[in-house]
Amino acid sequence: MPPHVLPIVLLSISNLFMTLAWYGHLKFKTVPLMLVILASWGIALIEYIFAVPANRWGHSVYSAAELKTIQEVITLIVFAGFSVWVLKEPLGWNHAIGFGLIALGAWFIFQGK
Repeated sequence: MPPHVLPIVLLSISNLFMTLAWYGHLKFKTVPLMLVILASWGIALIEYIFAVPANRWGHSVYSAAELKTIQEVITLIVFAGFSVWVLKEPLGWNHAIGFGLIALGAWFIFQGK
């Protein structure tokens, strides 16, 4: 896998787990909070198993700011899908504009190369 693609793939996998850890429990509101916290920690551990190598290896081809920007864009994409399909919470025009402005900011980050 090309060195500039591998971190994106790993960050995408990591973000699936992090979104599940942060927001998945919202589907299980009757589960005791302490149990949810412990489950989220376990899921977050898996997230770190992908995120740390993504950033370590990715830093050979991207700056830290670029890696963070990639991660944030992936976060928005994964979260938007999770919100709509899992939580059944629709996204509106205001979300689309806000996410679009963040994407525009990401575009500016990569203009320095």
